[in-house]
Amino acid sequence: MTTDATGTAVPEWRFDAGRTCLDLMATAGPPGPPGDMGPEPLAGAGRLGEWLLGAGLLPDGTPVGCVDGCWVDRFTALRGWIDQVVRAQLAGRGAEAALERVNALASAPPPVVRAVRDGNGALVRALAAAPECGALLAAVARDTVELLTDPAARGRLRQCQGVSCSRVYLDTSRGRRRRWCSSEVCGNRERVARHRRRTAALSRA
Repeated sequence: MTTDATGTAVPEWRFDAGRTCLDLMATAGPPGPPGDMGPEPLAGAGRLGEWLLGAGLLPDGTPVGCVDGCWVDRFTALRGWIDQVVRAQLAGRGAEAALERVNALASAPPPVVRAVRDGNGALVRALAAAPECGALLAAVARDTVELLTDPAARGRLRQCQGVSCSRVYLDTSRGRRRRWCSSEVCGNRERVARHRRRTAALSRA
């Protein structure tokens, strides 16, 4: 956990799901009790802007002052549609309404980038214009379309088997036997829990 400008604890962003669209799905956080939506992880001062930079959708150093609550609403809506179509794919069923929403956003032009010189003369990426919400939504929606229409990538979709974790990731491990979204996070939690169970069993013996 880290804290925002108000000192409120907020989750640190992770970008280890294997695709940008899956990383966006993961920003919803773990599911809470039924009916309890909880705080929106993408809301708050600079949170969505941080995620866009961390995901590589915006080049490093891009000003994100234009990212406001309207952007958060649009990105959380896209996140929900992606979640529906990806989980439907895992379950072997359709989610046609959500898929049409994703397709509609994917049809817009993505951000235009260009190569510019930095202070040291090296070529770096920069946007050709100020960040635009629709273009960034299009980039994530296109990533979703590309994922779902690629049989090889589609076959690597997995849901984490960690306790209380619902993250979806691409299993790129050898043998395709990866069980967790992250060995360091959910995998470590399971190893610690297993050790505690063994210790408790030995203490009762």
